[in-house]
Amino acid sequence: MNTHYETPDALRHDARALAEDARALIRATADSADEKVAEARKRLEKALAEGRELLHTAQDKARNGMQIADECVRSNPYPYLAAAFGVGAVVSLLLTAPRRA
Repeated sequence: MNTHYETPDALRHDARALAEDARALIRATADSADEKVAEARKRLEKALAEGRELLHTAQDKARNGMQIADECVRSNPYPYLAAAFGVGAVVSLLLTAPRRA
């Protein structure tokens, strides 16, 4: 099973597909009178609701973090430009330095 996602969109797509499959399973078993099936449906519905809540919380935190970072960079751009330049220089030196054996 491949658990490595190339993009967040691929992960989002698969999560939506899984949620839709779970909802379809809930609808398909709605007429079942079996107690075990009913209990499993309740647990699945609860898990879907919790997953949706976690997704919204994560999105809100990411959005807030991006806003804070944007405000910091816009209020003091020069230190961030210097840091980016320094990191770029170090990476460039590491990539172009002759290899020692």
